[in-house]
Amino acid sequence: MKNNYKRHIAVGQAILAAALFGMSAPFSKLILKEIPPLLLSSLLYLGAGIGMLSIDIVRRVADVERHEARLQKQEMTYVVLMVLLDIAAPILLMLGLTKTTSATASLLSNFEIVTTSIIALVVFKEAVGKRLWISITLITLSSILLSVEDFGSFSFSLGSVLVLLACLSWGLENNCTRKLSLKDPLQVVIIKGFGSGIGSLIIAILAKEVLWNTRYILLALLLGFFAYGLSIFFYVTAQRELGAARTSTYYAVAPFIGVGISFIAFSEPITSSFALAAIVMVIGTYFAVVEKHSHNHVHKPMEHEHRHNHSDGHHNHTHPFVVIGEHSHPHEHEELVHAHEHTPDIHHSHEHFPHSQ
Repeated sequence: MKNNYKRHIAVGQAILAAALFGMSAPFSKLILKEIPPLLLSSLLYLGAGIGMLSIDIVRRVADVERHEARLQKQEMTYVVLMVLLDIAAPILLMLGLTKTTSATASLLSNFEIVTTSIIALVVFKEAVGKRLWISITLITLSSILLSVEDFGSFSFSLGSVLVLLACLSWGLENNCTRKLSLKDPLQVVIIKGFGSGIGSLIIAILAKEVLWNTRYILLALLLGFFAYGLSIFFYVTAQRELGAARTSTYYAVAPFIGVGISFIAFSEPITSSFALAAIVMVIGTYFAVVEKHSHNHVHKPMEHEHRHNHSDGHHNHTHPFVVIGEHSHPHEHEELVHAHEHTPDIHHSHEHFPHSQ
């Protein structure tokens, strides 16, 4: 019962992350009138880093008890990959846009959901069941219906390859971030924000796409805090319980949030293709929600550190003092064999065979 509650909370966090990220497209459209694309990309990431760092400073000054585990040296490989991929993906996308139509780029960019799931399955051995594959397929179809205005404009070109490489980069980045999801999500977002923001800023300077407009720079930073900082924070937290593939399916509602904001802010009409895509999206999300995964599995002995409590059936170690609620410290897991409904979190990264899906 408690595991189902935590899963429902994680689903809510994933959808909230999507809603916040959905703000970025319509509001970026306004800011792009005064700020070049490369500089805006940098400001959005820097806004995320500055905003989350401010929260962390307030938390330290207020002496709020820390329950989260800090990043360690052994996670630095994933941290570096996360930052580099977050810099590379937007560049590949922009290069692709210079060599292909916007309809083609929009269509192909939605395959980030698929690349995230395939990488999670093949590289990180994350379980992807039949219902989740149906969900991924329907959500991708929904994204296609939402993105393409003229199917006749679709063509396969070098630009298409670059956009696909951008999707591959983001898919791999999502999985690298998932490997850090048990650590302090605030720290992860701060590193991601400043790392990717500074990297993008260097590229913007080299491309001579830097100008000073105080009002719009501040608006971009504020948008970055909400649409990137808080969004990534909730996304990373949701990945703890849901894994990379499942979180990406819920995150696919972001385009609909963006369209809704565009409808309200810019009076853009709701088309028949949007209505059809919304129906397909709802059905796809339903399959993601109702998917259940349960079988007899083995927890191998391991030692790690993360936020946990002693009521989830997986943390049975003892303390020389009374511990109530969630806390974080290095701890060991003894080998455990049992069966229960679970998602591919860090404690359930075991291999699967066809009969256990």
